[in-house]
Amino acid sequence: MTRFKLLACCAIAAVAALGTQAQAATVTVSKSTAPWLGYMNWTDIDNSPADDGGGGWGVADLVATFDDGAGTLTLSPNQIGDPNPYWYPDGTAAPGGKIMQANLYQEVTGALAGQTVTFEGNVLSDTTSADYSARIFVSDFAPDYSSRVDSFFDITTAGPFSVSLATINDAARHVQYGFQFIGQNIFPDAGNAQLLAAAGSVVIGTVPEPASLTLVGLCGLALVGIRRRSL
Repeated sequence: MTRFKLLACCAIAAVAALGTQAQAATVTVSKSTAPWLGYMNWTDIDNSPADDGGGGWGVADLVATFDDGAGTLTLSPNQIGDPNPYWYPDGTAAPGGKIMQANLYQEVTGALAGQTVTFEGNVLSDTTSADYSARIFVSDFAPDYSSRVDSFFDITTAGPFSVSLATINDAARHVQYGFQFIGQNIFPDAGNAQLLAAAGSVVIGTVPEPASLTLVGLCGLALVGIRRRSL
């Protein structure tokens, strides 16, 4: 393909993609190599506000487990390995003392502003007990994270999901999309295997990036290469 034909191809692909994204954008459940983030909120099971908290956590610590070969993401109860009574006041052979809200998400600043963002995918299985819950969300945060608007979809069974949110047209805002898994922490010990099995988990299907985005990305790389050769 000549340089001019490649430029024309890339221009058409970019315009088509941008034209589609001007009103709406669809995001999917990408694999572990995507820029996933983790955040944990927790509340004390005995309603002691001084023992509540939150902060950034590693994805694996949530617990969120990717199997890229199988194309799956598994969300499970949190299993903090610290036996400190702050987390396990009744000892490590019992469920913990906190209700954990594990957030696995991606964040985009600016690029999704003013669009209807749809997060879609497929729940492969849901074996969670009544004491645990999972949901899918799209959230739109103020530039300083002081406020937000949300759209949620509660996972109750296997099957496809789709959740949409019309975001505010402000390039400084932060759009997040992902999953929450909520429930009591369980100490990761062989003696608690039955507790973990009874709590269950949610398995989500993962997919590669959409072909249209890949095409635009490849065109961008090709254009960089052409420019470098022309210098």
